[in-house]
Amino acid sequence: MIDTEALRNDTPGCREKIHFNNAGASLMPRPVIDAIQNHISLEASVGGYEAADIKAEEVNGFYASTARLLNGHARNIAFTSSATNSYARALSSIPFEKGDKVLIANEDYISNQLAFLSLEKRWNIQLVRAGSRPEGGVDVADMERLMDNHHPKLVSLTHVPSNSGLVQPVAEVGQLCRDRNILYLVDACQSMGQIPVDVVNIQCDFLSGTFRKFLRGPRGAGFLYVSDSILQKNWEPLFIDMRGADWTGDNEYKIRADARRFEEWELPYALVLGSKAAVDYALKIGLDTIQTRNKFLCERIRQKIGTVKGLRLLDLGKELSSIITISVPKGQPKVLLEALRKRNINTSISYRNFALIDFEKKGVDWALRVSPHYFNTEEDTEALIAALQELA
Repeated sequence: MIDTEALRNDTPGCREKIHFNNAGASLMPRPVIDAIQNHISLEASVGGYEAADIKAEEVNGFYASTARLLNGHARNIAFTSSATNSYARALSSIPFEKGDKVLIANEDYISNQLAFLSLEKRWNIQLVRAGSRPEGGVDVADMERLMDNHHPKLVSLTHVPSNSGLVQPVAEVGQLCRDRNILYLVDACQSMGQIPVDVVNIQCDFLSGTFRKFLRGPRGAGFLYVSDSILQKNWEPLFIDMRGADWTGDNEYKIRADARRFEEWELPYALVLGSKAAVDYALKIGLDTIQTRNKFLCERIRQKIGTVKGLRLLDLGKELSSIITISVPKGQPKVLLEALRKRNINTSISYRNFALIDFEKKGVDWALRVSPHYFNTEEDTEALIAALQELA
């Protein structure tokens, strides 16, 4: 059971706002806030380098905590500034050659789509997209066919697209990749903190994530999971620095053995400690418990939205996440966003260019994105529906 009152008492932002923008940046709980502020105060009193030395054991605990969240090992975790940064670092380590093929889904995150289009221009790789099923989500059978026909160097899949409530079958695709010895990169930016994520079950080579969203950590903090098989291949990011390698001779260096070879030497230690606190907080509640609570809240909102004249739910898929996208036929997106904010309700807008293929298929230029989380209440959902009935 969720003790909503205790969780809201832990969350200062709940006193002022009804927060349905957890897919953007969630409200940080008190342990996260305290971890960040306490370290900033320590740096101010003793110095940045000295504070890092004092907190070295707790900083190292970040890797163990994040590994527990993923069912991995501390050696497989690197701290980065964001999920996109993690994704780019992983891509930069892959030895692409001219003509290599990369297989993705239509629904994949915009920054990932742009990264591969950039690689097409720079390295002459070929981007291949699997088809989507009528009911939503990647067509796994088509993905399997394309794997066998094109023998891609890499398969990449976004677990939960940011513009949709869709949950993609990352474990099923992971098994196809393992059977064919194909590299597999998973973007778990939106799934971390709202549903369980198990790298053993997914069987991925890389997995990128962030802390500011459903994990309720600070902005400017992300992580990269790197499998043992990649570490053993001695792959490294394109621009490795003194965190990731030792300079052993005038023209030689030796990379470190663990995933921290993907880090930069300069780390925001306050954010590292805040991220650890966020992970520990989520683990204490339990990801299964969080997922159950979020499903209850989302089902309640989706049912109510269906009764509001003019609104249309856009989410497709056999399994839906804690992201709800809504077509609002009247008005302008920024006007709607600000009108909700004036009512102390935080949401966000997804635009057509954020999800070009998906939104073209759905016939919309933009969508209201509502993303509940376990600290929201039934009263919050009622306030949202009442506001939408008035504004729509």
